[in-house]
Amino acid sequence: MGQGWGRGWCLGLWWLVVALVAAAAAAEEGVREAAVAVAPRRHAYAAMMYMGTPRDYEFYVATRVMMRSLGRLGADADRIVIASLDVPLHWVQALKDDGVKVVSVENLKNPYEKQENFNTRFKLTLNKLYAWSLVSYDRVVMLDSDNIFLQNTDELFQCGQFCAVFINPCIFHTGLFVLQPSMDVFKNMLHELAVGRENPDGADQGFLASYFPDLLDQPMFHPPANGTKLEGSYRLPLGYQMDASYYYLKLRWSIPCGPNSVITFPSAPWFKPWYWWSWPVLPLGLSWHEQRRENLGYSSELPAVLIQALLYIGIIAVTRLARPSLSKMCYNRRMEKSTIFLLTALRVVAAWSILAAYTIPFFLIPRTVHPLLGWPLYLLGAFSLSSIVINVFLLHPLAVLTTWFGIIGALFVMAFPWYLNGVVRALAVFAYTFCCAPLMWASLVKIMSSLRILIERDAFILGEPNQTAEFTKLY
Repeated sequence: MGQGWGRGWCLGLWWLVVALVAAAAAAEEGVREAAVAVAPRRHAYAAMMYMGTPRDYEFYVATRVMMRSLGRLGADADRIVIASLDVPLHWVQALKDDGVKVVSVENLKNPYEKQENFNTRFKLTLNKLYAWSLVSYDRVVMLDSDNIFLQNTDELFQCGQFCAVFINPCIFHTGLFVLQPSMDVFKNMLHELAVGRENPDGADQGFLASYFPDLLDQPMFHPPANGTKLEGSYRLPLGYQMDASYYYLKLRWSIPCGPNSVITFPSAPWFKPWYWWSWPVLPLGLSWHEQRRENLGYSSELPAVLIQALLYIGIIAVTRLARPSLSKMCYNRRMEKSTIFLLTALRVVAAWSILAAYTIPFFLIPRTVHPLLGWPLYLLGAFSLSSIVINVFLLHPLAVLTTWFGIIGALFVMAFPWYLNGVVRALAVFAYTFCCAPLMWASLVKIMSSLRILIERDAFILGEPNQTAEFTKLY
């Protein structure tokens, strides 16, 4: 019995040792995971935000979409926004809620703002130099807000002290570049600003091109397979900054240099991809909005869209029920001017009214709403305001709405997804415009003719002494 008790005691001790070893291993793994969770990351994607342009809100939305898309792509790096002190606090809080770190900075004074070729919208872009002050990171990828990431690009953190893409054959693009933060470099850059270093455009692009003049002679970046970081400066493959204009020629991407990872839009400011009118005018406009739909949504713009839609529907209903006429407004009014003068004035007023009917809805729509919401809302608004013009001036509906139907046709022509390439698409748009031009002219002639007939009606010559009641009936 003693032996049995001894064997049981040994067996129990054995299982106790096994349990203790397993518990210790689990505790060690938990500590390791916790350490990994709290360990600061050594890499960062950074963008900047500042105030003072007519498009501050659009760039705020674009920055949030880009940062959220980086999170969805599994970027193993911090996401940072270098924000000037005057950025609204609720914008800063929204970025923080997205998991973005916000670094507040004072705006750097731009010493080049008095240059002849200086564009005021670039006045504060030198804030981008603050990226070199982020010394808690080994590498930083500095970004403009108009980038669309197609895949994870964490391999960029293996690049050297400065790496950028040459979109222009001779000048690198600062919409995306890799840097190694350094306070010495940052202070030297501030010194170069103070002494007025040469800067062709007065913006970050010109300053950095002047500061790193020999980048064109550097080798192409290829990430080492073992994950080590390179030293020195490198040119980045074009696939990291695919200019959207390359796509428009063939309507597909065919960049042989590097992975096709990032799309950039260095185009005219009013054709950035976040504007609702960017698609289908520019085929890639929908790509950015799809990223926004997936990452951020449109809840901030939907109330304004619904209010405008209800307003336009109400206008259409009222114009259908009440049909005022210019003749009623002119009843029993003795004309002091000649009929020719009145006709000219009426034509001018009618033309401006039609122009306003097609332009006012365009400017009322929230700029960053989805194109599939923006264009229907615009067409609804243009139709409703055109109905007012039709009723007030007693115009033929088809003549006024010819432009409306023409816009719908143009949208379908541009949105057609099966063009062989961009040249065929451009020719199709040109052919459509060529065919529509005579119809537009005919509608304008019809409108002017209708106004002349309206002037010549008896209701507009009531001031003559021989006017009888038979000819003074209201239309």
